[in-house]
Amino acid sequence: MNQQTTLGADTIGRLIQELNKLPGIGPKSAQRLAYYLMRAPQEQASQLADAILSIKQKIKLCSICYNVTDSDPCPLCRNEQRDHSVVCVVEQPQDILAIDHTGVYKGLYHVLHGAISPTEGVGTNDVKIKELINRLQDNSVKEIILATNTNLEGEQTALYLNQLLSPLGIKITRLARGLPFGTELEYADDATLTRALEGRQQL
Repeated sequence: MNQQTTLGADTIGRLIQELNKLPGIGPKSAQRLAYYLMRAPQEQASQLADAILSIKQKIKLCSICYNVTDSDPCPLCRNEQRDHSVVCVVEQPQDILAIDHTGVYKGLYHVLHGAISPTEGVGTNDVKIKELINRLQDNSVKEIILATNTNLEGEQTALYLNQLLSPLGIKITRLARGLPFGTELEYADDATLTRALEGRQQL
């Protein structure tokens, strides 16, 4: 009996530890989720496990914009209804969700998968900058919107990209300062993002 109790506690404890590793999930939240999953129907738990495994097995990066996708090119890049002459450069895939949710922006995207941060050892070769340059070689893009986060790393990245892209003769704009310094795009509300997009300024 004691052995079974210990085994059960170890199993739940392991799940709590793994859930606690997720961003935004503290020990209490991890504990609540673990006990919820323990009481959940087998089918629900299996669906969750399958969804997690599918992310690791099926998700890849779009060869054009480097957004996460299960088909290449991704649906956004394949969409002929979008404006293919405008590319919005973001740091992470979740930033696309935030901007697209506003319904204002109708162009394409390019995901850097990070921001330049010398203090953290992230240089220009560690993010998808070369891929962006290669993408611009056919002269089909007329405007680049720099939508990196409004923190030190995001500002450094935007400044570097502006200096790098300016000689190409492409219009370069930056989201308006409606976004407070230190704001990450994925947490900005629709109204703030809409104002930032509509009020973007040429660099």
